[in-house]
Parts: sequence; C-alpha cells; structure tokens
Amino acid sequence: MKQFILYSLLLSSVVIFGQEKDKVLPKANSEFADKKFADAEANYRISQSNNPRKAISSYNLGNAIYKQNQNEEARASFSRAIKNATARPEKHQAFHNLGNTYMKEKNYSAAVEAFKNALRNNPEDEQTRYNFALAKKMLKDNPPKKDDKKDKKDKKDKKDKKDKQDKKDKQDKKDKDDKGDKDKDKKDGKDKDKKDQDKNNQGKPKPEKGGISKQRVQNLLDAVNNEEKKIQDRVNAKKVQGKPVQTEKDW
Repeated sequence: MKQFILYSLLLSSVVIFGQEKDKVLPKANSEFADKKFADAEANYRISQSNNPRKAISSYNLGNAIYKQNQNEEARASFSRAIKNATARPEKHQAFHNLGNTYMKEKNYSAAVEAFKNALRNNPEDEQTRYNFALAKKMLKDNPPKKDDKKDKKDKKDKKDKKDKQDKKDKQDKKDKDDKGDKDKDKKDGKDKDKKDQDKNNQGKPKPEKGGISKQRVQNLLDAVNNEEKKIQDRVNAKKVQGKPVQTEKDW
C-alpha cells in the first residue's frame, strides 16, 4: 500500500500548479480531484493546446492519463514536460512520475534512471529517495531478461550466415565435381584415342628402333660389292677381248 501511495503522491500534490494562469485548468483540476480522469484528460488537452510550450500542461495531462493506466501515453506526456521544463522543481516532478510509469511496467532499470534524474533536481525529496531505493532493490531481485527479439534476430542472423556458407560450400563442391568430371572425360578421350591408334597399328610391322638394322645394312653393302665385282669382271673381260693375240712367226 505504501508503494502505491508513493507511486501516486506526486501525481496529485502538484496538479494545481499553474492554474492561476490557465482558465481551463481549475475545471480540469476539480475533475481530477473527483476522480473523473477522462473528463480531466479532455480539459488538460485543451490546456495543453493553449500552452504547448509549458511543461505544466504536458505534466497535468500525463497525470490524468496515468490514472487511467495508459502508461505508454502518460510516459510520452511526462517526457514532453521534461523537455519543456525550465525550472528544477518541474523537472523533478516530471522525472519522478516518469519513474512511476516504469515501475508499473516492472521496467526497473529505466525506473532507476528516472528516479536518479529526479533526485538530481531535488536530492532532498524523501518520496523520490524511497522510490529510487525500491527500484534499485527490485532491479537487483529481478535482473532484466535477455531481449527475446534481439536473441531471435541473433539466431536468425547466425542461421542465415550458416545457410549462406552451406550454399557456398555446396556450390564449390559442385564446381569441383564438374571440373573433375571434365578432366576425367578429357583423360578418357585421350585414352580412347590412344587405344584406337594402337588398334589401328596392330598387324603393321613396327619400325626397328634406330632406323635400318645392321643386318640390312650389311646386305646392302654386300649387294653393292657384288654389283661392283660384276662390273669389274665385265670390264676386265672386254680388255682381254680387245688385246691382239701374238702368234709365233713361222720362219
């Protein structure tokens, strides 16, 4: 119960701030006090449209929205109030209530930062100090879980990377196999050509290594010598035939 009071205390204690300069604000404050938060929200929006640069307008609107359990929208209004705030008390109140929105959502790390900023603008506020201590304790007891979306994205990125690498490996293997098949076909073609050539050469006399054999050379020399001998014999025969025969003189 004490925690709930601390979450809501600053929402109601400073809501009347600035009403003397805004004619719509008193009505909105009265509706807020009567817990007519939807009606108060409507008039606070009118107040904000009339004073868009005033931190109090966004702050009061955030209070009414917060009471209707619209944390995200309330947080936007408190953030706008912090942006437009020019005085430290205004920043303190807006940061404090911003921390309350985070506490409701159990976003304790963000709540710690919001209350810390509130204390920087008013270090003496006991309610903020208590909420700050409570947020730190809750954060310690409930450490933030790993972001499921980020975890899923990391897993998807890893899977995509692995799939891409597997695809590349398969393509490299296919290219290697294709090259191997081409080399094999080329080799087989050469082997086939060689076999065909060997087959065509079967039955044909193989030339002896080194050209003409020694025996054939000897045979050729013998033939030449025989031919020369025959020629020489014919020449000698002709000489004999042409030489006059000497006869003895009969005395």
